[in-house]
Amino acid sequence: MLVHIKDLVKESQKGGYAVGAFNVHNLESILGVARAAVRAKSPVIIQVSEGAIKYMGLKPVTHIVSTVAKNVAAKVPVALHLDHGKSLDTIFECINAGFSSVHIDASDLPLDENIALTKRVVEIGHAKNVWVQGEVGVIVGGHGQTGKELKIPLAKLEDVEQFVKKTKVDTIAAGIGTAHGVYAEEYIKFSLLKSIKEKTKIPFVLHGASGIDDNKIKKAIKMGVNIINIGSDIKIAFSKTLIDNCLKNRKETDPRNLLRPTIQAVEDVVFNKMKLFGSAGKVDVGEVKT
Repeated sequence: MLVHIKDLVKESQKGGYAVGAFNVHNLESILGVARAAVRAKSPVIIQVSEGAIKYMGLKPVTHIVSTVAKNVAAKVPVALHLDHGKSLDTIFECINAGFSSVHIDASDLPLDENIALTKRVVEIGHAKNVWVQGEVGVIVGGHGQTGKELKIPLAKLEDVEQFVKKTKVDTIAAGIGTAHGVYAEEYIKFSLLKSIKEKTKIPFVLHGASGIDDNKIKKAIKMGVNIINIGSDIKIAFSKTLIDNCLKNRKETDPRNLLRPTIQAVEDVVFNKMKLFGSAGKVDVGEVKT
């Protein structure tokens, strides 16, 4: 069932776990995430990037997620979120389309410009009961696996504190050592995370969690991480499964048969993440088959 993201965060704060926010790119990945939520008996955030919206179209993806939430995942709470919104047009369209949360990512701009843009989105979003996520400190990288070395910048505590105070965002993402993709250089600067939580007292969103050790993820959740974004792990599992299936079935002419295994691949990744984040088993759905 489709719900507001604030309801998921509120319950996670009381329960001491984190809610997974999973990037989707097509029908198969949406189904995989939804089925995992039912299987894990877990709340879930389905999120789309601007690239996913450009690929699928805003209305189609909104209606697909809504329909899947009402049917496939009818007994678990599902929130729809825009991830890394750069275009104000896209952000405002998502607000009007019924997203309960949007991410305005102006972290590559000077702090004063980031604050001004984010504050504008907050004012419009709050007028429509939509939560807004802001970001301070660019979270670098790309979605995928790479052996390339990466220099990972950190956000400044004073910048994050000032940003939250002036913008009144509902959730905050900040550079604390993670990166988009899977890199050997990734880490979590726990002292910075602790300080940000103490100073801002709002939900923290961990981006770039695909390349982080499980024990560090668990520690971050104990220190107050409320939402954890997963993108690369889903893309990698989907793509590898599809490639392998295509190579094994070169004469197959029904795309459904080639794509069907990717649903299970995504479901398995998301299910395991939900167990790691502690959200599994938090929803009473009875005995449900996916």
